[in-house]
Amino acid sequence: MGSSLGSTVAKSASQVSDIGLSFPRSKIKVLLLEGIHDNAVQHFTDAGYTAVTHLTHALSGSELDDALQQAHVIGIRSRTQLTAEVLEKARRLFAIGCFCIGTNQVALQAAAKKGIPVFNAPHSNTRSVAELVIAELVMLFRGLGDKNTATHEGRWTKSARGSYELRGKTLGIVGYGHIGSQVSILAEAMGLRVLYYDVEPKLAMGLARPTRSLKELLTACDAVTLHVPEDASTRGLFDAERIAQLKQGAYLINASRGSVVDLDALAVAIREGKLGGAAVDVYPKEPRSKDEPHTTPLQGVPNVVLTPHIGGSTVEAQENIGVEVASKLVAFSDYGSSLGAVNFPNISLTPQPGVANRLLHVHENKPGVLAAINRVLGDDNVNILGQHLQTNQDVGFVVADVDQEHPEDLLERLRAVPGTIRCRIVY
Repeated sequence: MGSSLGSTVAKSASQVSDIGLSFPRSKIKVLLLEGIHDNAVQHFTDAGYTAVTHLTHALSGSELDDALQQAHVIGIRSRTQLTAEVLEKARRLFAIGCFCIGTNQVALQAAAKKGIPVFNAPHSNTRSVAELVIAELVMLFRGLGDKNTATHEGRWTKSARGSYELRGKTLGIVGYGHIGSQVSILAEAMGLRVLYYDVEPKLAMGLARPTRSLKELLTACDAVTLHVPEDASTRGLFDAERIAQLKQGAYLINASRGSVVDLDALAVAIREGKLGGAAVDVYPKEPRSKDEPHTTPLQGVPNVVLTPHIGGSTVEAQENIGVEVASKLVAFSDYGSSLGAVNFPNISLTPQPGVANRLLHVHENKPGVLAAINRVLGDDNVNILGQHLQTNQDVGFVVADVDQEHPEDLLERLRAVPGTIRCRIVY
């Protein structure tokens, strides 16, 4: 379904009834930013959420603050920054969807402490990123980036010098998760020998083999591709010293996180002939819009392929991401399932027949809260049909299913339990 800039999507007759919900879906305001795929909008409206605002751009500053004054659910990609200060002003917000892999643009701990789960799509663009890596391998081994530029400029640089087949070469994969293992399968089909290194034991795909150390991998491979998360152990992982461990003339590909590679050191290594080239799709600092200029030390360096963070930017990936994240947001809103939240206790739930009320209670992770909640329910002789408790370092999440209608003041009394962050009755 098409959606214009700033349009509000409305549906006259929802396919899903609001009967029984404590807060009708038609009143829950969903804000989707940065051109999230239209099928996410369709998923919300099909589920009965008619107050969906769909924008093609990111928001920041006062525009973002104003938009969040009314939003209950927000969907973003990588440009919108939900800092702790921004979240503090979002009084009604109860769920965040990152329609991408990364969640660095959200203050995750701050969101958790406000009782707001953050959902993402960690695997939906796996194939798209893996295919880009294979394309970049071909480009680097054949020097296609420079040859393309030269031909556009009218220079005829036909030569076999410095051009190689992938077949028979060795590819090293750092980080053998969903994307790394997909790259492994595709690379092997191209005739590459595959080695990989991961901090955790991982089952090899095909004929790929693990190495005992990162250094062992770097010294043995003709090309190395990085697929690691961003954390304290990976920031600056490929500094000048690590880059120097790479095999003479090797190629380096980074489609993981911009903080992983020291781009100044990488540029020096290529200019001095230590490396044969590089492909980079992610950067330490990236523009927030197409109108903002982008600079990097790698600009103008020979046999370097630079792309604007497009690893997952395919129609298929965005379609998959739209459905995956929207589904998680609807599941949390409709019946409290937090499965897939990156900052929040995970509880997998489905609607249960015979349940009069489902209560959600988010609280500080400290002793005695569950007992206090049960005392409140017990005072009204409420029969608990099912109860779930899950905690993480900061918060606890209790879901209680009961078999009778609740007293009018039940929500207020549950909110009065010491340590309560937020509480709502789903139905």
